[in-house]
Amino acid sequence: MTKTSTPPTHPIVWLASYPKSGNTWFRIFLANYLSDRPEPVSINALGAGSGLLRSIASARPLFSEMLGVDAADFTHDEYDSLRPDAYSALARSATATPYLKVHDANLVTSSGERLFPPEATSLAIYLIRNPLDVAVSFAHHLGQSVDRTIDAMANAEYAFCSGVRGLPSQLRQRLLSWSGHVESWLDSAFPVHVVRYEDMLASPLGTFAGAVQALGVPEEAERLRRAIDFSSFDEVRRQEDAAADGFREAPPNIERFFRLGRSGGWRDSLSADQVRRIVETHAGVMRRFGYVDDAGDLVD
Repeated sequence: MTKTSTPPTHPIVWLASYPKSGNTWFRIFLANYLSDRPEPVSINALGAGSGLLRSIASARPLFSEMLGVDAADFTHDEYDSLRPDAYSALARSATATPYLKVHDANLVTSSGERLFPPEATSLAIYLIRNPLDVAVSFAHHLGQSVDRTIDAMANAEYAFCSGVRGLPSQLRQRLLSWSGHVESWLDSAFPVHVVRYEDMLASPLGTFAGAVQALGVPEEAERLRRAIDFSSFDEVRRQEDAAADGFREAPPNIERFFRLGRSGGWRDSLSADQVRRIVETHAGVMRRFGYVDDAGDLVD
């Protein structure tokens, strides 16, 4: 496929995270902030009235729309090499800033390009959460044991949709380990604004205001407070309960997507050995973001 040097009309903002780290919560906030409506945006219509806020960067329809080809015709590695072209095409053709959810690690493709091309990018918002809480929430999301989930979070080869049979709705997403995922995004050749899940809970006004400032969107106090209220756990859970089919982005194997909406729940769910395994594996990144201190002890 012929490369083009045409500059992007509207560079992409990536909303990136390891799974179960607050990405959906942030997208609901952002949809409400960008829409600036007097009533909450439906959790099942996050793109409505909010520019080009899309579901996820790995969606097959996006790939086919941008490149005019069917992802079913390619191997995993082949379409990984084509994905930067798809995102560049999106940035050139967009009529407003595209905001794309991402669970992939920001890797280099077999052709030597970053999966998420800097030239098509404005910024990444990276959502991070204590991996102790991630392990509990991710296990529930996957419908598997916490021990198996802890193993997956330590696996540098871990990926979604990596099978060779069938045609899932999303392309393969290589996550790496939890630490590897975080570091891949912090090593990006474009600006990255990090948002901690715990800070969204403890200091929502300042944390979401900082994200709005990083995005370069006009910051308005009343609009900010309203978007925070409209994306509160109570509101999104009310919507999930009221919708006939629940939250449409939830996997089919779980009863509820929005479960607890808190931090520190790992203390009631993880054994001492499970805590030890997670901390030993991810101590470096946990220390960097204040989840353990310099001595490797957990920070309350």
